[in-house]
Amino acid sequence: MLLIMFANRLKVAYPILLVLGGLAISLIPNVPTITLNLDLVLIIFLPPLLYADVFSLSLKEMWKWRRIIFSFAFIVVFITAAVVAWVANMVFPGFSLALGFLLGGVIGSTDAVSASAIMNFVKVPKRISTIIESESLLNDASSLIVFRFAALVVTTGQLVWTDMALNFLWVVIGGALIGLAIAWVMSKMYKYLPTDANMDVILSVIAPYIMYIVANEMGASGVLAVVAGGMYMSLHLTSIFAASTRNKGVAVWGILGFILNGLAFMLIGLALPEVLEGIEAEGMSLATATNYGLLITGVVVGVRLLSSYRSYSLLK
Repeated sequence: MLLIMFANRLKVAYPILLVLGGLAISLIPNVPTITLNLDLVLIIFLPPLLYADVFSLSLKEMWKWRRIIFSFAFIVVFITAAVVAWVANMVFPGFSLALGFLLGGVIGSTDAVSASAIMNFVKVPKRISTIIESESLLNDASSLIVFRFAALVVTTGQLVWTDMALNFLWVVIGGALIGLAIAWVMSKMYKYLPTDANMDVILSVIAPYIMYIVANEMGASGVLAVVAGGMYMSLHLTSIFAASTRNKGVAVWGILGFILNGLAFMLIGLALPEVLEGIEAEGMSLATATNYGLLITGVVVGVRLLSSYRSYSLLK
């Protein structure tokens, strides 16, 4: 809380100070090392934060800038992964192109939660924030397909392009259809079950978890399922929920999003000791790891900047 109030006083994005605060706490002697279960963290934090972000976006604006959004969400992510793979193969000792694509698949897309949180504190034109936040909600599918097939090449040494294309379609279309189907079922539950405002809000919190878990279990994109389901509910919001439910939902989701965002960024900082232990276990010095990290960060940022120049003319 103190860090967030301090960030508001300095007029900076609070996620930045929360990460730095977590780093500072992790460096205090005798503070227990926090070991994060990545799958558990994603399931707890990602679905509700994505779901809330969809409701805050203008679907009309998303459609207006759809060409740029989809090009960044898919084409730019693939290009970023390819450039990262090439640089890693050239610079990192013993790093194959397949491992490079594996790395590119992990870092090639922007994080939806971070983008949304920071956009709330950065003064940029509405169209820019819409493009950045919308792209961050959609690029999970392209990163996931790069990661999956890079992992397949690393483990088996084989890659079947037809399987890759079909899998990509399932990740994207399947994820969206699963989210839409669950949202449709949930809308019927709201309509026909004898629920009150409190129960409606509880169901709205449960919905993104169901969408995310079901889609992931079926091999599709859980992120796209939550995004598609959230869009469906956003479009039918007034016809599904009474005004009392909407007012209470706004209050609950505002507090929930604030708490989850804060915990997520604080945990990133607190995970530093575990990261350092992993670097030491690999026999790599901190200076070398830092240089590699800065290099790859520069590559990702550079590709994004060059891609932005191409899109700038479309924004005029």
